[in-house]
Amino acid sequence: MTTPGLAPTAAVRDRVHGLAPEELPAYLYDLTALRAHVAGVRAALPERVELYYAAKANPEPEILGALRPYVDGYEVSSGGELAHTGKAVPGAPLAFGGPGKTPAEVAQALECGVRRFHVESVYEIHMLANLAARLAPERRIAVLARFNLPVDDGCLDGSSLAMGGRPTPFGLDPDQAAEVVALLTDGTYPHLELRGIHAHLASGLEAPEQLGVAEAIVTWAAALAARHRIPLSEVTIGGGMAVDYAAPERRFDWAAYGAGLDRLAAAHPGLTLRIEPGRALTAYCGWYATEVLDVKHSHGEEFAVVRGGTHHLRTPATKGHDQPCTVLPSDAPWPHPWPRSVAQGDRVTVTGQLCTPKDVLARAVPAPGLRAGDRVVFGVAGAYAWNISHHDFLMHPHPGFHFLGAAEPGAAAGA
Repeated sequence: MTTPGLAPTAAVRDRVHGLAPEELPAYLYDLTALRAHVAGVRAALPERVELYYAAKANPEPEILGALRPYVDGYEVSSGGELAHTGKAVPGAPLAFGGPGKTPAEVAQALECGVRRFHVESVYEIHMLANLAARLAPERRIAVLARFNLPVDDGCLDGSSLAMGGRPTPFGLDPDQAAEVVALLTDGTYPHLELRGIHAHLASGLEAPEQLGVAEAIVTWAAALAARHRIPLSEVTIGGGMAVDYAAPERRFDWAAYGAGLDRLAAAHPGLTLRIEPGRALTAYCGWYATEVLDVKHSHGEEFAVVRGGTHHLRTPATKGHDQPCTVLPSDAPWPHPWPRSVAQGDRVTVTGQLCTPKDVLARAVPAPGLRAGDRVVFGVAGAYAWNISHHDFLMHPHPGFHFLGAAEPGAAAGA
């Protein structure tokens, strides 16, 4: 059984078959597939659109390194991400965003030479200015003011997660625009330079909605610049490109999105546009592979209990979906003296080892004849998977990690 469009790549399939039971569960990342996908994304984007990778989606050093030839920089959202990304891809441009930055984190970013600061409040402007004057007096710090902008045409209606367009802790209220512009342009804080506007309003949007949001953000930024007679050279329109776990064969339309951004950039020749996708770049290059421990019958349903679970792959529990998966039947002889458990029906719910009924990876998976010892490989696991999971709940062993694909110039070596 394979979810349409999500069969493991040949490299992943071969490695899974070659792993011993005690080497499972394991994450497998196909870096060759990742490079091909991101190269296609880059080719679809206009030259004047910068591509930054949101490191929060998957910060594995091998992933960050493989992306380096294709991205203009990385967006980080904590001091930990800043240090980690700076070590993994030394010298790469970094943009520091996220709410709740601490003075220690801002100081760290200044000392590391971060290229862009996304400020989220007036308080943060005061803090950044004070620290910049003390720690980087010889530099002018490039600032993008993040605003929580309203979008009136329904572009956010289909979002899976909204960070703007409604009351949220993210960004500045548009009513504060005049105050922010004054603080950053009237000489109050000469160490800061208002370089542009940042807005990340929602995740899970398809290309037409993303373009509608982008146009609204750029139009608002251009009007702000005209109203206050200030130059703005950059607008970051965020990420949030849709990844459909229910229909993983259906991908975000990067060609249409790139064509729309080309038109938007042409209408605003003085602006550099920047996007910050995360999930949509790396989700499809990662798989979580495990082994069926037992097949159980309960009140007319069947359950396959596998090694690991949602403490390794939190995504289905977080997003409330069934993780796409492929069953790889085992050719190895059954090694135990007790009978091998086997599914009697056509559909099985795949669960993990945790002592909670919420530890469900996929429901009603079509897997007739599924047996203990068979392997299940969950796709679309290259983003917001291991790195958002509660790894040590019940203290099960951590999974293994395998990075497949020979290194290319400028990319990290695969294992």
